[in-house]
Amino acid sequence: MEKVELIEKEDVKKYKFLDAYKEDVNFETEKLNGAVRLGNEFKSKAYITFQTEKGPKKIETTVWSVTDKFLQIKNGVLIPLDSLINVQY
Repeated sequence: MEKVELIEKEDVKKYKFLDAYKEDVNFETEKLNGAVRLGNEFKSKAYITFQTEKGPKKIETTVWSVTDKFLQIKNGVLIPLDSLINVQY
């Protein structure tokens, strides 16, 4: 995997999401639920890495919710689960 650039969460909308390469994906669904709980109950942030047309990007943010297709962050921004590479907290 190429080098991951840390960007501001407010800049996420500037990127086109691509599906992550399956060999790069490094998280389990439970990790997403943990990130939601961390944000909602403890107001703590997680690092979310996702694939874009300009390569992998990483943000530090509070995860508000997760559906079967998207992860939601502040201001209603949705990140497709298929683009996720890693979730760290």
